[in-house]
Amino acid sequence: AIAFGELNVQANRLAHRLRKLGVRAETAVGISIERSIPLIVGLMGILKAGGAYVPLEPDVPDDRLQFMLADSQAPVLVTTAALANKFPQFTGEVIALDDPMLDSETACDPTREAVADPLLYIAYTSGSTGRPKGVAVAPGPLAMHCRATAALYQIDDRSCELHFLSLAFDGAHERWLTVLSHGARLVMRDAELWTPEQTVETARAHGVTHLGLPPAYLQQVADWVEQSGNPPPVRLYSFGGEAMPKAGFDKVKRTLKPQILINGYGPTETVVTPLVWKVDGSADCDKAYAPIGVPVGSRTAYILDGQLNLIPAGAAGELYIGGAGLARGYHAKPGLTAERFLPDPFSSAPGARLYRTGDLARWDADGVIEYLGRGDDQVKVSGFRIELGEIQSALSSEQAVAQAAVLAMPGVAGNQLIAYVAPRDARNAVGASAERLSASLVASLRRSLPAYMLPARIIVLDHLPTLSSGKVDRKALPAPDA
Repeated sequence: AIAFGELNVQANRLAHRLRKLGVRAETAVGISIERSIPLIVGLMGILKAGGAYVPLEPDVPDDRLQFMLADSQAPVLVTTAALANKFPQFTGEVIALDDPMLDSETACDPTREAVADPLLYIAYTSGSTGRPKGVAVAPGPLAMHCRATAALYQIDDRSCELHFLSLAFDGAHERWLTVLSHGARLVMRDAELWTPEQTVETARAHGVTHLGLPPAYLQQVADWVEQSGNPPPVRLYSFGGEAMPKAGFDKVKRTLKPQILINGYGPTETVVTPLVWKVDGSADCDKAYAPIGVPVGSRTAYILDGQLNLIPAGAAGELYIGGAGLARGYHAKPGLTAERFLPDPFSSAPGARLYRTGDLARWDADGVIEYLGRGDDQVKVSGFRIELGEIQSALSSEQAVAQAAVLAMPGVAGNQLIAYVAPRDARNAVGASAERLSASLVASLRRSLPAYMLPARIIVLDHLPTLSSGKVDRKALPAPDA
């Protein structure tokens, strides 16, 4: 455990060391630390120094970590002595947070630089080109979002949040920043993925009042409580990242008995959750999936057609997000930024922009937005936003593969990834040879993709069905058997 005062002292010491290494506004700093109190110290220390943190999950493949460090142009890495050897190619400065020499740094708050809305963090998301892309966020939009979120979630100094979400989610940063900035207690899950029983017992032991979980895992927690009885004293459950089916929503409401339920929606480019559906714990969900709600804070939302015309309520169109809660854009990718962040035709504010989400949605009769699916190859699996093209690119780069396609299909616990490949040698498409190829491809993908992007199954076919245009006919791909 650590008190606010000691947390501040440790973050200050790190901040002063970072300043000595030249970290200032607009300086990216990589951080790779297992889930723990030192992780929060590291994140706070980078922000206090005026730098921008780049979260690097330790369990992500080394090649991906190296790419994110290089792409962000981070000159400094904050980690621990045990994890430092994961970055042999990094030529910048490395600070081990468990180095006793940090205790010699001054404990006072560092002076603030007079820089208007500098870079706060770079969060990497899946990219269709085969490489992740960095989303650059400034403090203003996140500060606005955290203030609005604290009000929505009713967080104050009596609250206690169990921090569960992966730091690969920008939602995980919303949670610790909102909680600590409003004087509440934070309980950190460790690096292991807990069982539902562990989560419930921890929530009960610490008097947790707020808990945010991926929808599939929240349903597992509800299953456990349904079997064991005695729900924990959590008053507000939040979920997001993928669709929550009505049956799952009803089970959570019935077994966990929360006072409030919140469904949060949002791409990283729109700073965590620009839309939220907040309902009383006794409310009914009369739709197949929980709605994604209404804009949070100083934001706007529009459902538009292909010519950026407004679409009437009830009709499906593409969702665009505007207002003060947008990211700067993609780090060092002005062309891609211009493609996805457009001038806002509905605002008179100078420089106002809209982010094109690529999600299909509609307004319902109650003024709430319903999510209808993706308009492209981007999907949500286990709460992570994934470009199918990135996985296809990784498979296609394998010498043994002639064609590759990846689909997201409903599974027992939500969407799962199914990959289809056609080998260059047709003899590898049948029997034991196909099984060996599939196993070999999984092993290779593990070296370049994080675990959440690995296909649940790779199906080997002698060829992939195609349309007259030459493109893969995804509808003709055979469904995997159970």
